[in-house]
Amino acid sequence: MAPAHLRLRIGLAASGWVALGAAALPGGSPLRWIPVLAFVALAPGLALLHPQPTGLRPGARLEALALAAPVSLSLATLAATSLFLLEGFSTTAFLVSLAVFVTVVAALPGVPLPAATRGAVERESARARIRAKRKPGDGR
Repeated sequence: MAPAHLRLRIGLAASGWVALGAAALPGGSPLRWIPVLAFVALAPGLALLHPQPTGLRPGARLEALALAAPVSLSLATLAATSLFLLEGFSTTAFLVSLAVFVTVVAALPGVPLPAATRGAVERESARARIRAKRKPGDGR
């Protein structure tokens, strides 16, 4: 595994625990809400989508970033709703459940993305090969 992917996975796994630690800071401090907001809005989706074993092509990186926020917010909504239904919602329980999820998922390979397997980069290279085969003045 490449060191960059390993750093990404460790960073994602640690981000939840950092957000949990930041939640213990005083009320309205930006040092409290910025890490928590960033973690809840991005980390679960990035943990699911980004850690691909072979890396991501440029089109797939954009796709992973575009999908990370909606997937993260959907998972956060499921976690919060489950905790409310179990009558056990608290900020700590919510962040711990998401942090455990992200820690486990960061150790697994990412969900395959369409652009990762047949992205725009491959289509462009195929077009370039077709253009290279054509002769000038071919009439096409």
